[in-house]
Amino acid sequence: MAYSLSAYGAQMFAEMQAAMAETYGVTLASKTFSVEPSIAQELNEAITAQADFLERINVIGVDEIKGQKVFLGTTGPVTGRTNTKTTDRLAKDASDLSDDTYELFSTESDVSLAYAKIDAWAKFPDFHVRYSAAVQKQIALDRIMIGFHGIQAAAQTDITLYPLLQDVNKGWLQIAREQIPQQVLKEGKVAGKVTMGPDGDYENLDSLVHDTKQMVDERVRDGGDLIAIIGSDLLAADKAKLYANQAGKPTEKERIESQQVIATYGGLPAFSVPHFPANAVVVTSFDNLSIYYQASSWRKQTIDNPKRSRVEDFNSRNEGYVIEQLEKFALTENVEVVAA
Repeated sequence: MAYSLSAYGAQMFAEMQAAMAETYGVTLASKTFSVEPSIAQELNEAITAQADFLERINVIGVDEIKGQKVFLGTTGPVTGRTNTKTTDRLAKDASDLSDDTYELFSTESDVSLAYAKIDAWAKFPDFHVRYSAAVQKQIALDRIMIGFHGIQAAAQTDITLYPLLQDVNKGWLQIAREQIPQQVLKEGKVAGKVTMGPDGDYENLDSLVHDTKQMVDERVRDGGDLIAIIGSDLLAADKAKLYANQAGKPTEKERIESQQVIATYGGLPAFSVPHFPANAVVVTSFDNLSIYYQASSWRKQTIDNPKRSRVEDFNSRNEGYVIEQLEKFALTENVEVVAA
């Protein structure tokens, strides 16, 4: 049965389109338009603000689809002394020696909104603000999901086959697997997995994080900015041991639940990040992870589609993922917790 917008719903949609047109500096939001780079930056900042993790890493606009990385780290000391009576001073090449290029791919974030939902939301005078925030939040979470699960940039994506957006782009973990396999641990004594627990490859999470850190190049290992991103299953297993040890002590239970008992693992600040693989650990610094988007590539269109009884909001841009300094990244994955 066909559904049409109510008069008030139609008014809300018209106001939303007018607000979008004003925001993006165009006459009609119903026609495909290019978002000005300065406005694209504001839109990107609004999306970034929807996720704490994105605010910690680099999410920046670039000019070209392919090019040189924006942030190049250093690989070691640059300080010394030269006896200029016998030797010329020699400027050291401190840039990292790894691949320093990036590539972006067309990325679509298209959203539909059923007429019935618009009518239900029409009672809110700030409908378009609520709608924009909801879309921005989902794009932010999608970006994080791709960063940790993306393995390829397929010409045609399939969300049924790849529900974690594995085929939208190559994320940070896949870049590490391909470019620095020596810094990726995926199996130990047992083929196909790394075990943690009694008689496992690692007795506990501290030792696992510590050894993951040792895969980071020693020249950048002690800069003071490394952190550990830890999967939820591994954190849960460690928390379960704390519960067992503190059984019958309500105050200790409360401290465990508020995550105040252990703030570090393997000597590093530990973080839990949305959509990070449940059985993995990454050691790097936040500023070593980047998402690049081409500032001039953002396209947008919002249309009324009565054939499907919905409004359709089309968003696209060229986007890619970068590990700025490959030497400063290490991954342990396929971790299985073994019982005592």
